[in-house]
Amino acid sequence: MARYSDKEALQMILDSEEEFTFSSEEDCNSDDEQLHFQQRIDPDEDIISECDNENIQEPVPKRQSTLSWKTQTDVDMVPHTLRFLPARETGPQLNSAESHSPMSLFKLFFSESAVSTLCYNTNAQAAKATAKGCKYKWTDVSIGEMYRYIGLVFYMAMVKMSSISDYWRQSSVFSVPFPATLMPRDRYRTISWNVHMSHPDEDKVNDRKRGTAEHDRLFRIKPLMDTIHQACKAIYHPRKNLAVDERMVACKAHTGMTQYMKAKPTKWGFKLFVLADSSNGYTLDFSVYTGKNNFPTGHGLSYDAVTSLLDRTLLGSGYHVYMDNFYTSPKLLKDLFAMKFGACGTYRDNRKDCPRNAANSLSKKSARGSIRWIRDGPLVFVKWMDTREVSVCSTIHSAHSGDSVQRRVKSQGTWRTKTFPCPAPVTAYNKHLGGVDLSDQLIQYYTAQNHEVKAARKRTSSDHVPVPGAELTSDGWSPELCALQRNVCALLTTAPLTIELAKNITVPVPSILDIFPA
Repeated sequence: MARYSDKEALQMILDSEEEFTFSSEEDCNSDDEQLHFQQRIDPDEDIISECDNENIQEPVPKRQSTLSWKTQTDVDMVPHTLRFLPARETGPQLNSAESHSPMSLFKLFFSESAVSTLCYNTNAQAAKATAKGCKYKWTDVSIGEMYRYIGLVFYMAMVKMSSISDYWRQSSVFSVPFPATLMPRDRYRTISWNVHMSHPDEDKVNDRKRGTAEHDRLFRIKPLMDTIHQACKAIYHPRKNLAVDERMVACKAHTGMTQYMKAKPTKWGFKLFVLADSSNGYTLDFSVYTGKNNFPTGHGLSYDAVTSLLDRTLLGSGYHVYMDNFYTSPKLLKDLFAMKFGACGTYRDNRKDCPRNAANSLSKKSARGSIRWIRDGPLVFVKWMDTREVSVCSTIHSAHSGDSVQRRVKSQGTWRTKTFPCPAPVTAYNKHLGGVDLSDQLIQYYTAQNHEVKAARKRTSSDHVPVPGAELTSDGWSPELCALQRNVCALLTTAPLTIELAKNITVPVPSILDIFPA
């Protein structure tokens, strides 16, 4: 057995301590994406106690030492009301005197020029594949054929089959005749294998930039994504209340952008930040999360995700924006107020600049319906005891305006309905936050999943390909395209639209103004 002198043994101990210290610091500051999505923590905004020295007490700002929580009996000031001045008249930006068929509405998002680009790049990709020795027969796809192909994707969203080949199977009592009238099965497959948003030669140029700031991870879907972005903003102007939230596009492909969120129904997939109209779920804007440097402004991911979706020039001023506790911070709400956007959201006590250690706060023994609040300029921080403590911050509301809620409580073995006071920000938050959830619900009405394994490329999971108004899946579509098309608004989620796109004919349908009444 090796023996060491006293000096050598001491040096080995010191070396091991240095290694341990280095790895501990690295653990605290690495893997920001895991904090963002698995634990929904923003390191730039949240104070993470695990990385703090337990023997050092964090200093509290001087202004917080004088703060004290007030109760519902104390009168709060009436907040400054932002005048609602939308840049355009709210609602659909279409001529109400004209009739709008499902096909015409669909072409607002998938215009003929965009589909023409799609056909051109798909043909280029097929030519590249055949030059490499692929043995299938290929003829260039036309605009009309591409629309029929997309129509088949809609059809497959309504008529569920276990595999793509089942739609052309003729030897079963469950056979469906319609797909064969549009195109042969092999033609559908070859289009699926080659469908391409960007030109293959330009893809190579972009791929050479991988690892540099010039590399665009969304390059392959940019031609169509830009068209859909413009359409979402152009054909509809939102009403006063907006909601910001995340959306997951189901996919387990290894793209470097796939995220895991344990709190979401769809846990694995592409992460999107979505701005939606709270009244109807219309998707106004979205951004695809491509990595921790997606919004490199230095204010944190949660701050930049919200501000990147709010364009005052396009929207106007006086809008009310609702968000959950991943986004809400005093800095964000104050900056939005300076931009003439009101905001309201739940917040975390460990978020920077939120009041902590103030006197007269709620405790676990506080009665249900108890309210505490602190005003800091335009901001009001409100705590409310329901079955647990709820913390809300707002630049729109006063702390308490006499609102109440009814809850069922058990008293002496009997369940009874009892009325409790409720802060105004909590009431508004519960009413308006669900815009993105409503949009997700509408999208899920027409969802198709393809579990087929291709010979050229095996898949470990079903890639979802959402199209306007429905989350759809098609054999061969890239994961990036799946993330893009998931976000076309739920405006078009109607059965007549799906049927017409499948047939590629015009049928009478209600006006868009009937879908979104004034």
